Amino acid sequence: MGRDPVEEIHAADYRFQWGKSEILREGRDVAIIAAGIMVHKALEAADILKSRGIQAMVINMHTIKPIDVAGIVAAAKKTGFIVTAEEHTVLGGLGSAVAEVLVRQCPVRQAFVGVQDQFGESGSASELLEKYGLTARNIVENVMLGIRS
Repeated sequence: MGRDPVEEIHAADYRFQWGKSEILREGRDVAIIAAGIMVHKALEAADILKSRGIQAMVINMHTIKPIDVAGIVAAAKKTGFIVTAEEHTVLGGLGSAVAEVLVRQCPVRQAFVGVQDQFGESGSASELLEKYGLTARNIVENVMLGIRS
């Protein structure tokens, strides 16, 4: 998809660590693991959820290979519910990588926010993000569905 400008989430002195995720918000009810432009949307979703009394951990999973197994397992143990958010197909991306870790090491509920198994289309970045459900609202909806179940 096209790239609209996104807000900075790091200070100028941020030090990237290859293969090590970054907890941007602490929470106990759900862990939202996001990559790329979806990190900002995950932070927006966490703010909405907070207004509803739900504490959402937000994790920036900036590298998918190698994936931060320890970070995923720790988040799963703490919250018992993971929502992945990616600007990518849910097949073979962040959601799949996280699911592989969870099924092997700490099975918990998981929801996938990303492009579902469908063909892509052309349009503006904002139109495509909305069409494919890549919004803070969609993250919130997935969290609420998972918490109710």
